[in-house]
This record gives sequence, structure tokens and C-alpha cells, in this order.
Amino acid sequence: MQSSLDTENPISSGSISGSDSVGFLIGQRVHFVGDTRRIGTVKYVGAVEGYGGNWVGVDWDNGDGKHDGSHNGVHYFEAEGPKSASFVRPHNLSSGFPLLKALEFRYHGESTKEEEDEMYVLSASNKRVSIELLGKDKIQNKLSQFEELTSASLAYLGVSSAGPPGHINTTTPRLKELDLTGSLLSDWREIAAIWKELPALVTLNLSYNIMSHDISGMPLLNHIKVVVLNHTGICWKQVEMLKDSIPLVEEIHLMGNKLRDITPLSSDIVHGFDSLRLLNLENNFIAAWDEILKLSQLKRLEQLFLNNNCISHIWYPDHNSLSEPPNSHELLGESFRPFQNLRCLLVGGNKIEDFSSIDTLNLFPNLLDIRLSENPIADPRKGGVPRFVLIARLAKVEILNGSQVSPRERKDSEIRYVRLVMSKCQDNPEEIKKLHPRYAELKKYHGIEDEKAANGAIGPQKMSLSLISITLKCVAASIGEKSPLTKKLPATTTVGKLKILCESFFKIKSVKPKLFLQEEGSPLPTLLDDDMTSLIDFGVGNGSTILVEEELML
Repeated sequence: MQSSLDTENPISSGSISGSDSVGFLIGQRVHFVGDTRRIGTVKYVGAVEGYGGNWVGVDWDNGDGKHDGSHNGVHYFEAEGPKSASFVRPHNLSSGFPLLKALEFRYHGESTKEEEDEMYVLSASNKRVSIELLGKDKIQNKLSQFEELTSASLAYLGVSSAGPPGHINTTTPRLKELDLTGSLLSDWREIAAIWKELPALVTLNLSYNIMSHDISGMPLLNHIKVVVLNHTGICWKQVEMLKDSIPLVEEIHLMGNKLRDITPLSSDIVHGFDSLRLLNLENNFIAAWDEILKLSQLKRLEQLFLNNNCISHIWYPDHNSLSEPPNSHELLGESFRPFQNLRCLLVGGNKIEDFSSIDTLNLFPNLLDIRLSENPIADPRKGGVPRFVLIARLAKVEILNGSQVSPRERKDSEIRYVRLVMSKCQDNPEEIKKLHPRYAELKKYHGIEDEKAANGAIGPQKMSLSLISITLKCVAASIGEKSPLTKKLPATTTVGKLKILCESFFKIKSVKPKLFLQEEGSPLPTLLDDDMTSLIDFGVGNGSTILVEEELML
């Protein structure tokens, strides 16, 4: 019975403390006294059967509760999860503080003796050596002059309001960047009050504040350039309602908001946001590329972050296939193409597994920076292709999966790709044209000719006998230091055959070798895990490096 209630004593936290009276409202954001990261929403205030006094039913954001809003068979409120709620005594909760009070606590507060005692390192003789903060007093004195502050972090300090009108403006007139992550803000009117009081504010981070759906009466804020609304529960309709208040916004971050669709207010296509250059939609639930196409007319959009969604296919639209309001061509210009200025598209961690999605990226007019990692198509362990194939198929990419594509890597990748296609599909030109759109172009560009044997047989029969130069590096700890070896082998050599050769090359007797292809630009080498597959099928080309590791025997 006792286990359903939070009855523990609060931990002292300086001036950040709770209240002995109830004074809490349904829907109010609170944190547990002494633990400002344990944040929740008030769902019930009143008596709990079998216990005296008043209790507050809280639904905790991190799910760290004890029940679903029920106790001893009585259902008091609806919680988000089966164990995300608990009943707490009012004095164990805090409803937060005005911004300036949190600012004073953050920058005026002195470290306690206990905190300073914990600041030490161990010497070579295992003795404690206290850490002296360089210029500590000087830093604190500078920060204490709030009128000089240009950047402030009040993350998880319980900010819940702007406080009395005029106080923020006169105290921090130069503040440009404000981090209110994990505060107790939910009412947009309080956000508007803070914004209005900070005329120099450019960047505002409201991550992990569960915001209300009512966005009305927001003032015009021409100075705001960056808004971070990660994990706030905001939907796209609310973003659209903010549009007129922040007309010069350049970055909007909307990570982790469970977004499934883009829902413009007045048409099928998102318009406005004329200064928006970066839109971050990572860690959401967007599955249909049609939703992303609604953003294609944002004329200044340069970076679109879509990592860790549920996208399985990408396509580039014909301009006429998009539903647009009358005269939109006149507003944008007849020559405007979808995603006209998009330079960076991050779609890592999605469900893309088809080559058509890769090839269609060539149609984006200015796309240079692409992330495809953690998609099936880019993971050789899941039937995907190695990095060099992606580079060859993507004609304009300059940065792939966060790594620069050098001219040398592009040339090598394209040549390897052409030879790989030649070895597999030479007898079927129509299949090559359908499955490998850049093959003919690359073959001609690099001057690669079809090879014919004297009897008239075509390429692959002779190519299979051609040699490639590879460097073998032994990295197995148990084998000891070995100098790298460069060998010329037939491209059709199987992985299994190369393992046997490695045993001979490095005089390995008691260790079973394991091979990895190390490619330029790839953060991790690719395991060559199929003994029956040839080197050329794995994408091993002239000049490749193969690491020789040992197979661990359990």
C-alpha cells in the first residue's frame, strides 16, 4: 500500500525548494524538490483513500513513477504509462521560479564546501589533490554582472515564468542566447513575455518543456533566428501558428516530437518561413516521403535533418505534381524547382533499401551533403552496398555520411563500380541501363573499354583473369607485428581462398583469419563474411587495403 506513494523526504537544494500548501493546478508543470530533472505534470490534487491530508498526482515525464493513476482499485487520473505516475505530498514538489531567480541561483550561487571537497584528482601516489578553478572569482564576478551577459544556460533550474514585467529587460538587456531546456514552462504567454523582455535574443532553446497547444496572441519577434523545440510535444500546426511571430527565423529544431505528418494551415504545401535555412525533424515518426515534399517550396531551405524516422523511399517530384495555390509560380519564379537550395539532406537511420531512392538524389539541384548510414541500402551486413557504390551512383555528393569525398576517392570509386557492373551484367545492356543509370556515363568518362579475348568472347571471361593489387595488413594481436604485404591477385579470388593465402603469407598456423575491407572515408571497415563471394563482388578493387584479424574461438 505504501509503495504507491512518494513519501520520501526532499533533498535540500538551496533556494530551490517546495511549498507546504497545496496550491497546484491540474496541468501545471512541477519538479521534485531536490531533483530538478524529475519533471512531471499535475493530473490530480486532493485526498487519497486510506491516507490523510492532501496529495498531488503527478505523471512523470521520464516514466519514473509507481502506477497508472490508480491506487487500491480507485482510478484518480489517466497517466501516460503503466508506471509513470505517483502521489506526492505538496511540500515535496516545486512549481518553479521566475527566470531572474533561476538566473541568480545559477550565476550568483557559491559552491558549497561539500561540492568543493568533491573536486579533486588522484596523484601518482594515489593521494587526493584539490582542484583550484583558474580565475574562479574573476569568472563569477563577470557573470554576476547580468547586464553584460550575452549567453545564459538555465537548463533544469525550474524556470516557470517571466516574472514581473520589465525586470528581465533591465537586468539582462544584452542576452542573445538563452537555454531553458527542462524548465517548467508550458504556457506560450510566458514564452511571449520572456521574448518581449529580451530585445537582443537570437536563440531560444525550449527543449523538454511540454508546451500547450494554444498558441495565440504571440507578439512580432523580428530578432529571433534560432528556435529549439525538441521533445516539447509540439505538432506542425503549432509551428505554422508561430510562423507570423518569428518571420526571420533561420533554424527550427523539432526533434523527438512524435511527428507523423506535415499539416500546413492554408494549402497542401508549406509556404512562408522565407528565411528558414535549417529544419531539424530527427527522431520522429515520419514514414511517407509525401509529407517531406510539402516542404519542397521553402525557397531558402539549405539543410534538412531527417535522421531516425521511418522513411523507406525517396522521390523527386515533377514541379507540376505539387498542389499549389494560384499564382505561386509568380511568387517563387517560374524557374524555381523543388528543394531549390537544399545542400544537406540527412536521412540516416531510416528504412531505405532501394537503389531508386539513391539515384533520385541526383535530381536535387544543389544537394552535396548526404547521410545514408544505418539504412539497409548502406549496410553491407544487411544486403546493402559499400561506400564506393554509393559514391559512384551519387554524381554530386561531396560529403557522404559525414566524411569528405576526395577527388581521388571519387575516381577510384567510380572505376571500381564500373568494373563491378561489367563483371556482372556485361551480357545484358538493357539490364545495365535500367539498374545502373550512371554506368554508361562513367564508363565513357574514365575511358574504360570492353575487353575481348582473341576468340571474340566478351569482357568478363578475360576480366576474371585480370589482377588487382591489394595491400594486406595483419592486425591480429596474437600473431604479432607483421609488415604489410602488397599482392596481385585475380579479382575473382574468393574470400575463403584469400584467407588460406593469408595463412601462408603471414605464416599463420594456429589462428583462423578474419578479413575486413578498409575503405577511405568509412569510419569502420567492412567485414568480408562470405567465404564463397569473390573480392570484386565485395567491392575490392585495385589499391584496396584488407585487414587481417583473428577469428575468436569460443
